[in-house]
Amino acid sequence: MFDWFQKFADWVVFDTLHLTKEQHLANALNFFIYDSIKILLLLIVVIFFMGIINSYFPVEKVRNFLSRHKLFGLEYLMASLFGVVTPFCSCSSVPLFIGFVRGGIPLGVTFAFLVTSPLVNEVAIGLFIGLFGLKTTLIYVISGVLLGVVSGIILSRFKLERFLTPWVKDLLVNAQRENDAFVLEKTSFKKRLPIILYETKKILKGIVLYVLIGIFIGGLMHGYIPEGFFEQYMSKDNLFAVPIATILAVPLYSGASGILPVVQVLVSKGIPLGTAIAFMMGVVGLSLPEAMLLKKVMTFKLIGIFFGVVTLCIIISGYIFNLIL
Repeated sequence: MFDWFQKFADWVVFDTLHLTKEQHLANALNFFIYDSIKILLLLIVVIFFMGIINSYFPVEKVRNFLSRHKLFGLEYLMASLFGVVTPFCSCSSVPLFIGFVRGGIPLGVTFAFLVTSPLVNEVAIGLFIGLFGLKTTLIYVISGVLLGVVSGIILSRFKLERFLTPWVKDLLVNAQRENDAFVLEKTSFKKRLPIILYETKKILKGIVLYVLIGIFIGGLMHGYIPEGFFEQYMSKDNLFAVPIATILAVPLYSGASGILPVVQVLVSKGIPLGTAIAFMMGVVGLSLPEAMLLKKVMTFKLIGIFFGVVTLCIIISGYIFNLIL
């Protein structure tokens, strides 16, 4: 199917616009058309099917379960896995973070969700498979989940509740754990379908601009950046390439689906995959917009600790990626 997309892109660029393969614009435009069609189609399919799953797996049920059960550390893994199946970027995860706190879930467990949710989700997984294959996708998902678990466990050891804002402290003090099990409404799939389609459209509308911007940037890099440019600064021989890529990503902001086309081009230009993924994780999980939203519920000191721990875990995972792949 992807071959048809490539043929269409070639037809538009070379047959219709009469550009040549030697032109930078032709290469950039060809990349943009091909990846736009492929990635948007993947987005629609993945978001729709995950909408079906999420309609039978509501946030409230997970929240209530985690707040009532002691799982001997497994609650960090469950929160991280829940972050995988929720299609939220780092900024839209913050309101759900508040909901977790309100439900009485421990702060470390909540951080495990907050870290994993923007980094690894069904949209990113679907795109990762299409761009890099199943093996790389599995390693990416496992590393993202472990990143959330490890970050949550580390942050829980610091007893960080004292660094929450007064409003959130009141939520923690007054949080009442619900004793009644959450009962799903027995609704047929036919009745759920309009809601699923609406949510699919809503999510797609919210991320499509970031996706296209990411593809556009990737197209420019693919068409105009000369061979060897990235190898010079972020090659495997550069010991500090991973932390440099992670730190440089912080001022940027995009969802995982939006930055993946850029990662694809970085890899094609010679940057090791682990370094490129560290850059992606930095863009998605350490964004300045997220920090500004977190200021509503955290003090600057807690935001600094949170970002510091996540940055360290991203850098370590980047090095591990480069060793494995």
